[in-house]
Amino acid sequence: MTTLSPENSLSARWSASFILVKRKPPIDKTEWDAFFDENGLLAKSRDSICVNILERGLHPFVRTEAWKFLTGYYSWQSSQDERLTVDSTRRKNYEALCEMYEKIQPLLENLHRNFMETRNNIAYDIQKLYDKDHLGNVLIDKKRLEKILLLSYVCNTQAEYQQGFHEMVMLFQLMVEHDHETFWLFQFFLQKTEHSCVINIGVGKNLDMLNDLIDFLDPMFAEHLRGKGAGTVRSLFLWFCFCFQRAFKSFEDVWRLWEVLLTGKPCRNFQVLVAYSMLQMVREQVLQESMTRDDIILACNNLIDLDADVLISAACLIYAELIQRDAPQPLKDFFL
Repeated sequence: MTTLSPENSLSARWSASFILVKRKPPIDKTEWDAFFDENGLLAKSRDSICVNILERGLHPFVRTEAWKFLTGYYSWQSSQDERLTVDSTRRKNYEALCEMYEKIQPLLENLHRNFMETRNNIAYDIQKLYDKDHLGNVLIDKKRLEKILLLSYVCNTQAEYQQGFHEMVMLFQLMVEHDHETFWLFQFFLQKTEHSCVINIGVGKNLDMLNDLIDFLDPMFAEHLRGKGAGTVRSLFLWFCFCFQRAFKSFEDVWRLWEVLLTGKPCRNFQVLVAYSMLQMVREQVLQESMTRDDIILACNNLIDLDADVLISAACLIYAELIQRDAPQPLKDFFL
């Protein structure tokens, strides 16, 4: 048995109780404001705030400001005046990047062979987005969204554009008012989540760890999946590329999961435990029915309209099980 540190013991208690207790109301504006003193300095433990976000979530009226702390857009140690300065600097830096992009755009079009293809891909992806709600109200500005995605592609040397980014950035645009906020929140989100949704950085690692997790926690299921083809689990890469957003019934559910990922609670790389929990939802069907590899992938992709709280609870219980067992070192390093 693994000896649990006090931190891990606390994590186990969160996980064990989380699914058993009805979630309290999310953190509202009054409670959020009470976390800070008269100068806007944090008066409550950052760790306790993150635990509360894990267990309860954020009210929509709080989310925009809270995410600026969770992503690193604002420092947790900053005062209100310092945050006003930071926001002004972020806006000016964004405007400078826009000016730079306009100057180098002709050069990119002539010399950068991938630029035109990427710009066309972005335009194509954005046109497919639903930009209105069920009442016909326009939700997003597609031109502004395209500009932000192009700028992100040109400026981000680590994460090139990939399908799925357009849907992710749309959710940030829905959350905040200004383009510079959308741009920087997306950049910081990628960094804070260790680029886990980026194909050439984090997705492959997530899939490897998902395989190892199934091997460790559910060897019978792992053996069954291997019998269906070595690439069965790796074919679930879209879960990570889209950061699970297509599995949920509402934007609120997506934001609910994403803010938990940003807290780092109950552990690093929580997204892999989420994927494992989703795979467990089809486990019995896969084992009992004579399903081909393609049938298994289809069953996984048909996991839609999920409730974020239910999925977070299930993943927390998986974490509680993981830290109480003698996991292989790669899993410990990845999660603990």
